[in-house]
Amino acid sequence: MADGEIDMDMVKYIVGLFVIVYLVSMLVARSRRPQLPVWSIMAFAMLMVLTPGIVSVDEIDHIVDVEVLLFLIGMFSIVSILESSGVLDAIAAWFLIRFKSVYGVLFTLSLVYGILSAFTVNDALTLMGVPIAISISRALGVELKAVLILTAFSITIGSVMTPVGNPQNMLISSASGIPTPFILFLKKLTIPTVLNLFLTTFILLKIYKIKNRRIGVGLVPSEMIRDKREALLGIALFMLTVLIFVVNDLLEAAGFIHISRRGFIPFAVASFMYILVKNPRELLQRVSWGTILFFITMFITMEGIWRSGVLNPLLNMLLPSRSSGLSDILRISATSILLSQLLSNVPFTRLFITYMHSLGYTHYDVNAWITLATAATIAGNFTQLGAASNIIMLEVVERRGQTVSFLEFLRAGALVTIVNMLVYLPFIVIL
Repeated sequence: MADGEIDMDMVKYIVGLFVIVYLVSMLVARSRRPQLPVWSIMAFAMLMVLTPGIVSVDEIDHIVDVEVLLFLIGMFSIVSILESSGVLDAIAAWFLIRFKSVYGVLFTLSLVYGILSAFTVNDALTLMGVPIAISISRALGVELKAVLILTAFSITIGSVMTPVGNPQNMLISSASGIPTPFILFLKKLTIPTVLNLFLTTFILLKIYKIKNRRIGVGLVPSEMIRDKREALLGIALFMLTVLIFVVNDLLEAAGFIHISRRGFIPFAVASFMYILVKNPRELLQRVSWGTILFFITMFITMEGIWRSGVLNPLLNMLLPSRSSGLSDILRISATSILLSQLLSNVPFTRLFITYMHSLGYTHYDVNAWITLATAATIAGNFTQLGAASNIIMLEVVERRGQTVSFLEFLRAGALVTIVNMLVYLPFIVIL
C-alpha cells in the first residue's frame, strides 16, 4: 500500500466492529431509556455501513427482502382487525375460564403458542401473542414481563419443529436441498420441542417466583367481542391465510404450480380485507411501521457487518471446515447461537447457508442442516437481537407503554437457551 493510501479493507473491518459494539451497547442502554425505539438504533447503524461504502445505496433494492416486508404488513393488518374487534380478548378470556389455576393457564398457553407457531410462522403469532399476554397478565395478577418473555420463548421454541415455523427454517429447507424436510423436521424435533415448552415454563415460574393458585374470573368470551361482523371477517381471513400456506406447501410437495414467494400470501389476503372493513385507514394506521423500518434497516446493517469481514476470524475458529458427527453438530450449534446475537437469526442464516455450501455441505448432510435450523432459531431466546420476533414483540408492547429490558431478557434467556439446546442435541444425533 502506497504512503497516504487508505486501506479500505481495514476501514470496513473497523466500521463493522464498531457497529457491533454500538448495537450491543445501545440495546443494553435501553434499560435506562426504553423510550428510544430499537428501529432508531438500527437506522443509525445502517447509516454507519452506508457512509464508508461497505454497502452501496444502489444495492439496497437487492439487499432488502421485500417479501418479508409484505408478509409483515399483511399479518399486521390481519391481526389488527382481530384485536380491534375483540377476538384476541375473547381468546384470553377463554384461557382464563378453561384452566382454573395460574400454572394451568401458563403451561397451556406455552404449549398452544408453541404448536401454533410451528404452522403459522412465529413473527405472525407474535403479533397476536402480545395483546393476549397483556390481558392474561392482568387477569392472573402475574408480572407482565414474565408472561411476555414466556410468550416470546414459547413462540420461538415451537417454530423449530417445522420448515414453515419461521423464516430461517424456510430458507434452510429450500436452500439445503434436504429431502422431505417437513417429515424430517417433525421426526427429529417434535418430542424435544414439547419437552422444551414445558421446561421453559417451569424455569420462568422459578425465576419470577410465580406461585400457583386457583383463579376465578367471571368472564364470558363472547361478551369480549366488540364488533361481531369484523370479528368473523378477521377470523375467516386469518384461517384463509393459514389454509393457503398449507395448501401451497402441499402443491409444492406434489410438484404442482405454487406461490414461491410465500410472504406475498398474507399481503394479498389483507389487500382483499381493506375493501371490506369499516375503516381501512384506521386499520392501516395500526400496522407497526416502526417494525417495518427495523427490518429494512436490519437487512442493510447486517449485510454491512458480514461484508466488513469482522466475523471471519470467528467463523474460521468455530467452523473452519466441513466435518462430521458430534463435532459437526456442536460447532454449527455454537456458531449459530453466537453469531445470531450479532446478526439476528434470519440474516445470519441467509448468509451462513452460503458459507456452509462453500465448505462442501450438501443435501446429504441432513443433521448439519437440522442443527442449523434448531440452533439459529433457539438463539432467538438468548438476547433480544437474536430473533426478529423479539423486536416485533418489543415494538408492539412499547406502543402500549410497557417494555422488557435487554438485561431482563438475557437473565432468563441465557439459561433457557442452554437448557433448550441440551434437550435438542441428543434427539438430532440419535434419531
